[in-house]
Amino acid sequence: MKYDIFFSVSQTPAGGRFPSERQMFENMFDQVRLADELGFGVAWFAESHLSSEVQKHNPDPVIPHWKGEVGLNVDFLQLATHVFTQTRRIEVGSAIMNILCNGGPVAHAERVAAFLGFHGLRDTRRLHVGFAGGRFDFMNRAYGIKPRTPAEAAAWPALKGAVFARAAELFVRLLNGETLGSDAVPLATLTRESFRSDADWERVADQAVDGVWTIPPFFDFEPLKIVPADIDRSLLQLVIGSHDPDTQVRVNRYAPCQVFNLSITRPDVIDATHARLAEAFHPDGGPWQRDYMPRTTFVFLNADPALSPEDQRAEAEREARAALGAYWTALEGTLDPSKVERAATNALIGNPADVAAQMRERFHPDDRLMLWFDFFDHDNERVKRNMRDFVEKVAPLVEA
Repeated sequence: MKYDIFFSVSQTPAGGRFPSERQMFENMFDQVRLADELGFGVAWFAESHLSSEVQKHNPDPVIPHWKGEVGLNVDFLQLATHVFTQTRRIEVGSAIMNILCNGGPVAHAERVAAFLGFHGLRDTRRLHVGFAGGRFDFMNRAYGIKPRTPAEAAAWPALKGAVFARAAELFVRLLNGETLGSDAVPLATLTRESFRSDADWERVADQAVDGVWTIPPFFDFEPLKIVPADIDRSLLQLVIGSHDPDTQVRVNRYAPCQVFNLSITRPDVIDATHARLAEAFHPDGGPWQRDYMPRTTFVFLNADPALSPEDQRAEAEREARAALGAYWTALEGTLDPSKVERAATNALIGNPADVAAQMRERFHPDDRLMLWFDFFDHDNERVKRNMRDFVEKVAPLVEA
């Protein structure tokens, strides 16, 4: 297996701690320096935008019970610069970069190209750009990506996916160095198959001609080309944050795009994705491999030498349920034991032998895991101890 690490940079109360922004950043850099020392492959950083604390006081709050900020990293590329300068081996990835907000796909393609132009002067480590359409719509609305008509409002969940698919093609092709205008990419369209039910489709079916609703463009521009153009594209790995089969295939017509995966994704979806990308993965990336779909998973590990293996297991289980319970309470306002239990079933919990056994049972030997140690945990020393214990005590058991 290959081991990556994920950093949420989420400033919310946990375990009696509510760190300042400065402390959050100091802990993050302290942990990523250790991750580099321990040999993790890629450090993935969540990216978020705008204050969720302020937004929850507006009409239609998305996470009204969340205290603090869901994420403090608002600029992955600036962060990546600092991480590369403080480390020697580890690569850096976004999980994810929202390419709809902050100017859309053209602006993001140009920013990535600019980063690679500077980065390639001094480093040969890859930048892994995970990209998607953003989790919370309020972050996109501030940049004009929102329904423009009542019909678009009624269709927004399906429409947003179609808008992202078009933006993803624009983003990838511009990063390839193409000169193109927005009219070189088909407009987004919706059909009955785009909706979950007949009732959802019927609310907007009058917008369609011969069963197809063609959406006026959100991104409309004359032919252009991003600069700088003379960049080393071997330093860039694209990773799409979408499980839509058509979108995965669409971007791979133009460049090798790997795929993000959540630990809670059903096994049949995982298998279908591997089968699809084995056929559709862009040939410039070589044959599709399982580790091209990093899988996120929580890690609640206790290897305290003062405790028995049984007590280590019990303490890890207590910590897991406390963190998962706090998360669901913050997200939804109530504690749903069934959701905590489902999340715990997909997490890695226990002493080193337990965690190693769970990994062998749940994951393929060729998988790449995106390990999440700082989930609702601001105890920097404890997080670092778990990182070290995983590498020194769990990984050898898995490999053995």
